[in-house]
Amino acid sequence: MTDQLIAPVIPPAAGPARGRAAQAGGGRPLPLAGPLAGPGGTVYGMCRIDASGRLTSQAISHVLDWRPGDRLTLTADAGVVVARRDPHGMVIVPARCAVAIPAPLRHRCGLRSGDRVLLAALPREDTLAACTFMVVDQALRTHPLFPRRAGGRS
Repeated sequence: MTDQLIAPVIPPAAGPARGRAAQAGGGRPLPLAGPLAGPGGTVYGMCRIDASGRLTSQAISHVLDWRPGDRLTLTADAGVVVARRDPHGMVIVPARCAVAIPAPLRHRCGLRSGDRVLLAALPREDTLAACTFMVVDQALRTHPLFPRRAGGRS
């Protein structure tokens, strides 16, 4: 048997416009998941805490109508940080509309950079809660959504 060379298939560098529709999969781009509205006007979203301890969710910021320069008061408990707009607050919303959680507060409630958190915005109360998934998991175990199987295992 003799070896045969196979010519590489390389798409041309120039060609039709290369917009989003020209990328793999073609067609229209998939919509991005937006915040979910819950009971009582609560709006839910998710984000990851960045290396500087900031929470950034443009959708949630839009729902709360928080603007750069707004002042916030932050409180914390195990796995939860709550931010409220407060003219006397010590945390200022930066130009990129994020909530910067001071390091001592992050350490106190066990939040680390890279952690994903569930965001719960209460627009009527001008409040945002960021909960670790450990807290969400504990809540689900306390109030099970699924019935237990026979034998006690879920």
